[in-house]
Amino acid sequence: MTDCIAAIATAHGTGGVAVIRLSGENALGLAKKMFSPVREKVTPNRMYAGNISGDGFTDYGFMVYFKAPHSFTGENVVEFHCHGGVQIARGILKKCLSLGARAAERGEFTKRAFLNGKLSLSSAEGMIDMINAESLALIRAGSMMYTEKLTREVKEIQNELKDVLAAIAVEIDYPEEDADGADLKNIGLKLSKIYGDTEKLAESYKSGKKIKDGVTVALCGVPNVGKSSLLNALLGYERAIVSAEEGTTRDAVEGSVEIDGVKFDLVDTAGIRERAGTVESIGIERAKAVIRSADAVLLVTDGKTDCEIVSGATGKIIKVFNKCDCLKPFGEYDIALSAKTGEGVDKLKNLLLETCGGEITSDKAYIVEERHFDALKRALHSLRSAKEGLFGVTLDLIAVDLKDAWDALGEITGETASEEIISTVFAKFCVGK
Repeated sequence: MTDCIAAIATAHGTGGVAVIRLSGENALGLAKKMFSPVREKVTPNRMYAGNISGDGFTDYGFMVYFKAPHSFTGENVVEFHCHGGVQIARGILKKCLSLGARAAERGEFTKRAFLNGKLSLSSAEGMIDMINAESLALIRAGSMMYTEKLTREVKEIQNELKDVLAAIAVEIDYPEEDADGADLKNIGLKLSKIYGDTEKLAESYKSGKKIKDGVTVALCGVPNVGKSSLLNALLGYERAIVSAEEGTTRDAVEGSVEIDGVKFDLVDTAGIRERAGTVESIGIERAKAVIRSADAVLLVTDGKTDCEIVSGATGKIIKVFNKCDCLKPFGEYDIALSAKTGEGVDKLKNLLLETCGGEITSDKAYIVEERHFDALKRALHSLRSAKEGLFGVTLDLIAVDLKDAWDALGEITGETASEEIISTVFAKFCVGK
């Protein structure tokens, strides 16, 4: 990684300022050829004002130098801050490339930071989650990864595994010292704790998946109970067509709303009834499929009409009595509201949060990446095998299982991740990051 890479670090488009970033051993030497007034000594972490040479033009801006290893990538880094015109930034980047820099690949700056020990692999994934986040909850979860909270928890489990492996090594070398089996019992207790800690971390994926993908909520019921009106009321804008004519909604209508930082994906389904035309029937079948897969189902009723349409639902079912502005609520329901006037809509939002996202907090490291969850499942499999075989197989075989668990956990932090995994992670980044 001795070559110097360069890329535009700011988003494409016209803005107030654009940033062109260089990283590599000769980043400063290259930058000096493009910046004036020329200075013999450039102080790190200080911003200098001057002229930046582009491809056929000069722009007035700033240059700042970060000396290795005290930079984001761990290498010498220079940033040019120029006026935010698209062609200005491209011209300065082109000049960098003409002087010997290489165009950076996707995520290469962050990849170099990882390879130089500036951050873990899970920290890099937390960064991209923060950048791409569509909800405050994912920003928080990404921040917990980026600030290495998840890495610390995983490494703590790995350190406990090292202690157990050391104890097993002693037991193998000096079996006569443990005639009463006390050491083996102690190893068993430690394994139980390690398994419990790993299982607890893996279980957080249930919430982590909601954070990453959002909570899917299906609105269902017979025609004309106000499902589309309720969708619009929850979203705060007119997303679905509202009509007194039955069968107006023939396909799923979707929209997203953020409730206390958690993203809820709402799906207004076709009204379900026995007598329906061919096209409407297709919509009804799609509605049933959405109901079966949703994290929560809002069964909307106006008290006068109802139907048993939530069979097969796996999520929490919330029965909503609509039109309480013109009908007195009766029968069984969880909440009464009026989508037309907005009465009770905020209470429904709170109920949704409490039911489907109330366990999500801002100070916890959640498993939000599927590859992390897969690694934890493999670690749990190896730990389970070690626990079950502790008093039945040889200790060297137990040690193999524990080493497998350690390696699986190392894939999360990057210690044992393959080049394929590493390349896949950094391919998710933009070129300038």
